[in-house]
Amino acid sequence: MNRMVHYMAESCTDPEGYFRHVYPFSAIAGQELMKKALLLNVINPDIGGVLIRGERGTAKSTAVRALSALLPMQDAVEDCRFGCDPDAPGTMCDECLARKERGRRPREMRVVELPISATEDKVVGTIDLSSAIKTGRKRFDPGILAEANRNILYVDEVNLLNDHVVDVLLDVAAMGVNIVEREGVSYSHPSAFILVGTMNPEEGDLRPQLLDRFGLCVEVEGMTDPSSRVLVIKRRKAFDADPEGFAKEWEKEEAELEAKIVMARSLVPRVVIPDEVLRTIVQICIDAGVDGHRGDITMMRAGAVIAAYDGRTVVTSDDVKEAAELVLSLIHISEPTRQAETSY
Repeated sequence: MNRMVHYMAESCTDPEGYFRHVYPFSAIAGQELMKKALLLNVINPDIGGVLIRGERGTAKSTAVRALSALLPMQDAVEDCRFGCDPDAPGTMCDECLARKERGRRPREMRVVELPISATEDKVVGTIDLSSAIKTGRKRFDPGILAEANRNILYVDEVNLLNDHVVDVLLDVAAMGVNIVEREGVSYSHPSAFILVGTMNPEEGDLRPQLLDRFGLCVEVEGMTDPSSRVLVIKRRKAFDADPEGFAKEWEKEEAELEAKIVMARSLVPRVVIPDEVLRTIVQICIDAGVDGHRGDITMMRAGAVIAAYDGRTVVTSDDVKEAAELVLSLIHISEPTRQAETSY
């Protein structure tokens, strides 16, 4: 099944059996920085996710959902509920570790959406206490964080999330493990995900602690060039009239972009960062008044991925400058937010 045409979030199942078509990533006009930030995280999840801020109607959600068709395949332990990595025993769930034989199967990475209305139990999962008491066995019903393991966890209007859910996300994002405790009974499973959030700043700020969980940030605005806006309208009209036909028109571009992602992922381990480029990174962060070293490290990783995305194995100062725009945007947002919080 063509993922570009037939991708559908589970929460949007159609009772008639039709599929909700997703707008092709390659067909999104403009917003190049936003698209680049998303692709960099797919190529190297260690970058730490991306926060996309902007007014309504700037293709934020469209871009994230469209990314689903470009996500690479990955190996997972066969029959594992959490999609454990068969090549990383240190990150496996207890169920996989207890098996003598662990087969493997390919699976598609996907975008898992976390609705802002989701309850804590829906997010973390639930433990059947009666089963634990009667049989002595823990029965765990997985939640959204189980689905998100080794995938993209997408939160639209992330600034409007319930504080209890935000606290859970902070803990799990930091540890890569979801721990559920109910009445003295506990259960844990791996949950390492790429966190992607979109928000409209006019609807409120994001808690500084959650802001720290993102590696990159992009500010998006509506395009002011008339010809570009006309292009957006024409493409959207064509998509609405014939989603499947429109998607087929963009199959070549989508396939080329998917191949470019695969190539970049293979290049990243071989990318070299010269000392003078490292010094440039450090100086940029010092000049920007960046506290700590997280900004330096994220800029280094993003610069390496930018080089790999362009098919190169040596990072240049231009790569670093491009990465700096994505990293420093997040830092500039966080400072006023922290100052406002500490003033109360």
